Amino acid sequence: MAKHGKKYVAASAKVDPTVHHTAPEAIAVVKQIASAKFDETVELAVRLGVDPRKADQMVRGTVALPSGTGTDVRVAVFAAGDAAAEAREAGAEFVGAEDLIALVEGGMLDFDVAISTPDLMPQVGKLGRALGPRGLMPNPKTGTVTTEVGKAVTDFKGGKVEYRTDRQGNVHVPVGKVSFDQPALVANLRAVLDELEKAKPASAKGRYFRRITLSSTMGPGVKIDTQRMFVADEA
Repeated sequence: MAKHGKKYVAASAKVDPTVHHTAPEAIAVVKQIASAKFDETVELAVRLGVDPRKADQMVRGTVALPSGTGTDVRVAVFAAGDAAAEAREAGAEFVGAEDLIALVEGGMLDFDVAISTPDLMPQVGKLGRALGPRGLMPNPKTGTVTTEVGKAVTDFKGGKVEYRTDRQGNVHVPVGKVSFDQPALVANLRAVLDELEKAKPASAKGRYFRRITLSSTMGPGVKIDTQRMFVADEA
């Protein structure tokens, strides 16, 4: 088991692992115990009642965070011609076709989101070994394979994030920064959980939200009650 630093241990001492909070309460706790010298990301982890080994139970998509991510998102766009010009105008950091593909093959992965026009996907698909493990492979389901590359760049830079289940059925999504105020984080958290609810596979049986935890980058997890996530702010 990995050893944790003194700050993590001290923060953990302030969290009762037996208590399941409402979402606003969990946010307040995470903000209170965050102790890093940098502005930590607030991260949501959700264990879903799905079997991701079955294709029809893979949960994947995107959600726009109404309060943004608080992070500068670096975007790479595989495109040529007018589409490439559109991507550059929208603010993409890396734009190209064969030249960009060659850079990525050579190990250049200094970006957070990869977008491609459909016509280049046969070549981009060959980058699976480099992009796949990092969750960067463009995919139509997440809006990263599109002819509207300018809009896609703007969306991802403006607060759109991807989500997908891992092999255990967990989804990890950043929902903002510790420096965000309470309403901003509540709005982002609600947007993600609402989106996950809409994405529930028809074939998923039993309880869908199995476990929900909120934490800061360097902090311990704070449990959220799956049955009364937003009770406090609806009362």
